[in-house]
Amino acid sequence: MGDQPGRWSVVLDLWRAQREGEAGLARRRESRFADLLSHARRGSRLYRRLYRDLPAEGAALRDLPPINKRELMAAFDEWVTDPGVTLAGAEAFISDPARIAAPFREKYFLCTSAGTTGQPALFVYDRGAIDVYRAINFARLGVAWLDAGDLWRMALRGYRWAAVLGADGHYAGAGWIELERRRDPFRSLAYRVFPVQRPLADLVAALNAFDPAVLTGYPSALELLAEEQVAGRLNLRPALVECAGESTTQDAGARMAEAFGCTVRNFYGASECLVMAFSCGRDWLHVNSDWAILEPVDEDFRPVPAGEPSHSVLLTNLANRVQPIVRYDLGDSVLVRPDPCPCGNPLPAIRVAGRRDDVLRLEAADGRTVKILPLAIGSVVDETPGVHRSQLVQTGPAAIRLRLDLKPGADGEEAWRNVIASLSAYLREQGLANVGLVRAGEPPEQKARFGKFRQVIAVPPA
Repeated sequence: MGDQPGRWSVVLDLWRAQREGEAGLARRRESRFADLLSHARRGSRLYRRLYRDLPAEGAALRDLPPINKRELMAAFDEWVTDPGVTLAGAEAFISDPARIAAPFREKYFLCTSAGTTGQPALFVYDRGAIDVYRAINFARLGVAWLDAGDLWRMALRGYRWAAVLGADGHYAGAGWIELERRRDPFRSLAYRVFPVQRPLADLVAALNAFDPAVLTGYPSALELLAEEQVAGRLNLRPALVECAGESTTQDAGARMAEAFGCTVRNFYGASECLVMAFSCGRDWLHVNSDWAILEPVDEDFRPVPAGEPSHSVLLTNLANRVQPIVRYDLGDSVLVRPDPCPCGNPLPAIRVAGRRDDVLRLEAADGRTVKILPLAIGSVVDETPGVHRSQLVQTGPAAIRLRLDLKPGADGEEAWRNVIASLSAYLREQGLANVGLVRAGEPPEQKARFGKFRQVIAVPPA
């Protein structure tokens, strides 16, 4: 995944587009959409079939049928525009954790989703898309989030970047950090992933030793770390805290800012589009609308007016050509700000209700309360062969009810045995050997009307 000479031209165009305002953003968006649509119809057998009854040219975005993860994964080999990319090849590649962020077929970045809509999927990115995302990180996030004082504080800590993320699979977040580490020797030393699966005390000790300038992670993990900081067990002085991968609240952000004594910002990305939006000082997320289209829709995929929360949002990724994503049902509930954001940024402003899993607070045999991060315990189950989707429901101080959907053809009894064994081993590592696991007869449930599938659900407060 070497550097592309065109990246700096992308940086300059990002600055120009934002300076030109909505007219410049719209012009680029429309041109890139027309180009993507033409490319998808030529190179993807799936889209050629889906769009066969549409005009050869001039089709509007609203004329295209929405599509979801299940439909795309069922036709993976038809979906991609490079016939050398196959589902079998991609699955073989991600089966090896040593290959995280290594070039897939010598030129692609391959990652897997965490299954927050209930079904994991594989996503392939070409070099052009990676260049766009790197350019956005530099030209928009860096400029919007960091001032001279922040940069000085980062320099004092060697620009060290700690990412508290799921690290036991080819997930997009950890994969992106590893991709950046592979760019040069400096980043390989300055950037580090700290697995959320580690016991909290070990994680705190490792972060104290690393002393990062930037702390990135899931809000659920960062909120726990903020509690550790207030308690005096964690002693960090970051210049920036970045929340990614889950929904967070303004109150939670304020608590983190007070605990760490620095700016806290939110980042909106997904395995389907790595960089969609970034927060401003007014706590709105600004969409990179020249490279991504987000359409808030109701249950029938009809447009939802600005100012109202949507049932879901349709994503069109304008940057990635090897695996076109056009009007993809992302599953998040989005609210579009109806008026210009007072921060002055011309990019559309939104708020998102995405993943809302719970931190489990389980009682150990000695009476201690042990906090377990949702992605940490969820990934233990999801990495087990044969598991398609899982849900963990805390039913008591030391009890978890486990629901599974298994993959077609999987040996059900073997999958259950392996899940129970893996989960029991993980809980023992956390000092929770006493926690009981109950095999549920019912499948995972989706109860929330808005937002994504809840994989980890805590016991309600007494």
